[in-house]
Amino acid sequence: MTTRIIFSVVATICLNVTLAFGGDLLTGTPKLACEAILCLSTGTRPSECNPSIQAYFGINYKHWSDTVRARKNFLNQCPTASSSNDQQMSTLISAIANGAGRCDAAFLNKYLRSFGFRYDSISDKLPSYCEIYSSHEYTDYSKPVYIGTPECGGYWVDSQDYESELAKYKASTRCYRYSSRWN
Repeated sequence: MTTRIIFSVVATICLNVTLAFGGDLLTGTPKLACEAILCLSTGTRPSECNPSIQAYFGINYKHWSDTVRARKNFLNQCPTASSSNDQQMSTLISAIANGAGRCDAAFLNKYLRSFGFRYDSISDKLPSYCEIYSSHEYTDYSKPVYIGTPECGGYWVDSQDYESELAKYKASTRCYRYSSRWN
């Protein structure tokens, strides 16, 4: 239900801007940028999102800060984003550029892993950019949930998988002090 409301709000904003620009349909990069904003504002992405998502995630530079800046520039090519006086739209663009693709369980488990002398662990601290992305007024993205503790083999799971993963975690012998390589 919330997905529909958020999608409707963002779609209405995009439609209003399209009509304000003479009623012409968007094409090219502005069209892809507007579609990317819509598609990245929700956790579920229909196949119609593929071209815009590929264009967005195809922007990569050597340094992460350059990638974020270029992705923001891409999203700002949507007339709604660049001409809107709405502060929320500006923060949405920033939240998407910093968080999209970096806040799912698979990414967090890979990049929040630390390798210790006695055991390896995954941090249970959700990065601030994920908090901002998942809690933005215009997004409908459920943030991942941490199961367990870092010392006992805890890990991130997507919110829709929480119950089944929690049961697996409780049934397993994942709570250990030392990695199996030290036993």
